[in-house]
Amino acid sequence: QVQLVESEGGLVQAGGSLRLSCAASGSIFSINAMGWYRQAPGKEREGVSCISTKSGTTNYSDSVKGRFTISYDNAKNTVYLQMNRLKSEDTGVYYCTACLTDSCTGVPATEWEYDFWGQGTQVTVSS
Repeated sequence: QVQLVESEGGLVQAGGSLRLSCAASGSIFSINAMGWYRQAPGKEREGVSCISTKSGTTNYSDSVKGRFTISYDNAKNTVYLQMNRLKSEDTGVYYCTACLTDSCTGVPATEWEYDFWGQGTQVTVSS
């Protein structure tokens, strides 16, 4: 089993920045990718970004490409999501995820699948 603990989100003005982090524990050796999903009020959950914990290959949804950056610290078993130029449509609950494969790095966000989930953290962008 893998446990994921996310940092607190927050309230930020449009155009601002925020960084999320998520620490993994447990069966770390089994993880090959980590990522982030989000769910806005009244909308389905959508993939935001993923990263291979072995190769560092990244992938982003079209809606955040060029604004968000995902990274992984092997020493800390922690994934980060740096969010810049935030928009009101970025508001939602952000979930940290981990996967036994790194298939997310090679397919569109709509096809991502994950095996473990964090509890979610609220990000609110005010316009």
